[in-house]
Amino acid sequence: MKQVTVVYWSGTGNTELMAKAVAEGAKSAGATVKLLSVEDASPEEVLAADAIALGCPAMGDEVLEESFMDPFVEALEGQGIEGAALALFGSYDWGDGRWMREWEERITEHKAKVVGTLIIHNTPDEEGLAECRTLGEKLAAQ
Repeated sequence: MKQVTVVYWSGTGNTELMAKAVAEGAKSAGATVKLLSVEDASPEEVLAADAIALGCPAMGDEVLEESFMDPFVEALEGQGIEGAALALFGSYDWGDGRWMREWEERITEHKAKVVGTLIIHNTPDEEGLAECRTLGEKLAAQ
């Protein structure tokens, strides 16, 4: 059985809702799932999974959250994410998703396999949550 670990940071709860739906999708596809707030996650634990989902909303001028998520991503990169199956997701209020494009580029520069990205404007509706579950299913199939 595949192990999928979903790690997220959420300031308003929107990205947390997305994370829970990604986890539901992976579980429905037969994976064993760990759902962790970034504050409770360790790079070693996350990298032990078969597939990883990372969630963070756009902050400030479309950047990753800088106190917890960005340092965590740096730690993952430092320990080696080459070949890791990753999905990236997050919510945003304004902008055009630049933070997600830059995040995906950053992850692929470290030779991880990005299996999907998903951004949702503000609070995910039922359609958005369904997209999150589909992303989780796709990740579990890796």
